[in-house]
Amino acid sequence: MIYLQLFWSFFQIGLFSFGGGYAAMPLIQEQVVTSHGWMSMAEFTDLITISQMTPGPIAINSATFVGMKIAGMPGAAVATAGCILPSCVIVTLLARLYLKYRSMSMMQGILNSLRPAVVAMVASAGISILITAFWGSEAAVRLAGTKWSMVGIFAACVVLLKKFDWNPIAVMVLAGVIRVILALPGQ
Repeated sequence: MIYLQLFWSFFQIGLFSFGGGYAAMPLIQEQVVTSHGWMSMAEFTDLITISQMTPGPIAINSATFVGMKIAGMPGAAVATAGCILPSCVIVTLLARLYLKYRSMSMMQGILNSLRPAVVAMVASAGISILITAFWGSEAAVRLAGTKWSMVGIFAACVVLLKKFDWNPIAVMVLAGVIRVILALPGQ
């Protein structure tokens, strides 16, 4: 039964995650944290971090990770298959349609109308992860409970990425090193 649940959950994620991995984050959160309770919000944030650090799409990495956690290697295979199956079918069909009708204004209108929804989905997932990083998964958002070291690391990362155009991998490594240094005894 768990294999069917994993397959169906990630099939839905694969089917409705228009816009790529970041757009899939709220869908993954809904299935993994809210609907099934397979992970807490803190674990979900760790999942996204790990999925971001490993090669490959976030949704597929997440499916593999969750499947492995819930049902071992067979669970990882089932969840991953559920996640990629809709994409394989949809992309094949859309490629045929797009190549045939790409010059139609209606096709361009449909694609343009999906962009704001994708941006909203990415923003929603980002805000959820930001709240967990700054205040914890169970805590209320209050100034007194703010993890200021995380806010500082976040601000430094944004500056390094946007102002100085640093490599994202270097920024992630630096953020991890800073966090380890801050966690050392006596700091």
